[in-house]
Amino acid sequence: MNDSSDAARRPAGNGLTSRPWWPWVKRAVKIAFFGVVAYLLVTQARSVEWEEVVAAIGRRSAQGLWLAAALAAASHALYSCFDLLGRHVTGHSLTTRQVVTVTFISYTFNLNMGSLIGGVAFRYRLYSRLGLEADVITRVLGMSMLTNWLGYLLIAGLVFWWWPIAPPPDWKLDTTGLRVLGAGLFAVAIAYMLLCTFSRRRTWTIRGHDITLPSLKLALVQLAMSSVNWMLIGGIVYMLLEQKIAYPTVLGVLLVAAIAGVITHVPAGLGVIETVFVTLLSHEMPRHELLAALLAYRALYYLIPLVLATLVYFVVEARAKRKQAGSGAR
Repeated sequence: MNDSSDAARRPAGNGLTSRPWWPWVKRAVKIAFFGVVAYLLVTQARSVEWEEVVAAIGRRSAQGLWLAAALAAASHALYSCFDLLGRHVTGHSLTTRQVVTVTFISYTFNLNMGSLIGGVAFRYRLYSRLGLEADVITRVLGMSMLTNWLGYLLIAGLVFWWWPIAPPPDWKLDTTGLRVLGAGLFAVAIAYMLLCTFSRRRTWTIRGHDITLPSLKLALVQLAMSSVNWMLIGGIVYMLLEQKIAYPTVLGVLLVAAIAGVITHVPAGLGVIETVFVTLLSHEMPRHELLAALLAYRALYYLIPLVLATLVYFVVEARAKRKQAGSGAR
């Protein structure tokens, strides 16, 4: 096919993108964004009391630290595969490496910057650069979010129902209330599975977006991947607490902290996770030991992956820029 026919099919520039000042705006936005990333790295690092982290590491066995690090790596690796389910559903043609890379970057920035910037904005930016349309990205994002919280419903439901933590006396929700909540969460997860199995209507339209129920097989994969991921995260904290507190209790407190972080919209859950753990477990372990373990957890699961994800993101952006320059030269 000749160049003239290709040019005929390409739409002429219009709107903002045709303005002479548009490239400068794009450049300013990029600079501002990278500035925010740099600021995030610095503030996150400064928010951690590194002397306590080093002291905590020094007090713990090398085997326990390596196991915690391995669990953190396994969790990030597993979550990075969540968007592959979206690829299966949408049928887009991106490679596994591309999908996993985008998901890893998005998840890590989601942990540190919140879901709107990390989980959403990064996915749209990176996937659009790779050629995916907005509606496809939306479906991929929706599938990953559903997968993540489906596992939360199941695991939180079981833990709150069968191994409820002991809430402080001033909490409005006592142990019985927590059991009822757990049963309700578990019922929602089971209802989703039943809907995927027996519902005759497979597609709903919500706010202009079509939502299609997956098959039971795919729903089971969602449930398994997410449930294992939440248990891996709980395992990290459990190992850093030197297994001195029962694993179901640690997992239950982590699940409470996770939803508290979502409700408060605090980036990286700064202070929220620590507050929840100290409030619920200070009767089982000294406060300074809890904080030391949680600081180590933040370093292993948030900060080290953030540095790696930032480097990977810069590499991805540089490659995209070179590719775009090469296409323009042709």
